[in-house]
Amino acid sequence: MAADAERWFKRILPQGLLGRSLLIIVTPLIVVQLVSTYIFYASHWDTVARRLATGLVGDVGAVIESLRAFPGPENRQRIIGIAASRMDLDIRFEMGGILPNTVMPKPSGIMETALHAALAERLQRPFLIDARSHEREVAVRVQLSDGLLEVFVPRKRLFSSTTYIFVLWMVGTSLLLLGIATIFMRNQVRSVRKLAVAADAFGKGRDVANFKPEGAAEVRQAAQAFNLMRDRIKRQMQQRTEMLAGVSHDLRTPLTRMKLQVAMLGDADGRAELEEDVAEMEQMVEGYLAFVRGEGGEASVPTDLSALVAEVVGRFRREGRDLDLHVEDTLVMPIKPQAMARVIGNLIGNALRYGGHVWVRVGKRPDAAEIVVDDDGPGIPEESREQVFKPFFRMERSRNLATGGVGLGLTIARDIVRGHGGDVLLEDSPLGGLRARIRLPL
Repeated sequence: MAADAERWFKRILPQGLLGRSLLIIVTPLIVVQLVSTYIFYASHWDTVARRLATGLVGDVGAVIESLRAFPGPENRQRIIGIAASRMDLDIRFEMGGILPNTVMPKPSGIMETALHAALAERLQRPFLIDARSHEREVAVRVQLSDGLLEVFVPRKRLFSSTTYIFVLWMVGTSLLLLGIATIFMRNQVRSVRKLAVAADAFGKGRDVANFKPEGAAEVRQAAQAFNLMRDRIKRQMQQRTEMLAGVSHDLRTPLTRMKLQVAMLGDADGRAELEEDVAEMEQMVEGYLAFVRGEGGEASVPTDLSALVAEVVGRFRREGRDLDLHVEDTLVMPIKPQAMARVIGNLIGNALRYGGHVWVRVGKRPDAAEIVVDDDGPGIPEESREQVFKPFFRMERSRNLATGGVGLGLTIARDIVRGHGGDVLLEDSPLGGLRARIRLPL
């Protein structure tokens, strides 16, 4: 039960930093306003309502005592006139009138409750209160010994305008503070978003050379750490690329001499084995160079991914290979076109090496672009699908380069795709063989 409540609470909470920051600011503000409102209505307004009701009942009591002290029609009219002009009371007297024998409704609201309590305490006469029949007045009927006294009181005498002032002040200041907090927090969150965008772009292999630290001290510190990390990673990648390129280039010279020496052996014993070894070494060097080119300095540019896939498929078709291509939509996105063409070529080449027919599909998904390569070959066991991405791992254990390859094709493919922020996955194909799925975030 507690776990369900916690999950529900997390779902209703804002997910963004701006929303959560504003919630931290607004929650205490709302609590303070609620406490202030409670104190106001429970003490201040109740006290004011009692005092206003007591003052009104005192005026009504003064009129009743005046009518009793100075009887007669002329005195009655004079007293009623004084009450109208000085006390803002509309008084009517019905000679011989009797208060209706009805049950008075239970008082509702602070005003009616205070007026009822004051009348019961100070007049000590039968009375009725009608606060609902008239929009702007409250009628009070009091039973006297010689008749019925009706007093019509303006509601403003029983109501304090400080209520509206308090509410307007409370709401107005709250909105003002919320607006100021929103503007301030939005400026703070903007620098965090820029840092997140820069980190995401760098993770996808894009250049973020113009990123500048800004915002609060902690955010600037994180941005400076990101810049240092970016420079270190680029420096390490450059050193690794230069090292692999140098090693691969230097190996070509002795390989060339070895090929010449093997050619001069004539029909000597073991020549075929030596030629195989030299060919394997040469292909491994080419694999090294391809691996180096895969993480080279090519820049990301807006590229039509569908057209790029069609171009690679067309190259294989011109070689007489059997491929089906289905393009769902035009996909223009920033990628490294030469590196991505190498990825697609490696996957299609693997599919053609082990399968008789290959199907290629390009499409757009809600959060990524997908390239799917299916074949009808024997596939790869599920427990070995991650191992084939390791450098120099070959499912084909023979030394036949035509079937086994060097073991760098899938390594290069995943390395390039992950450099774009995506991934390469191997799955069972519904067509009977292996499915290679490339996912690139949009």
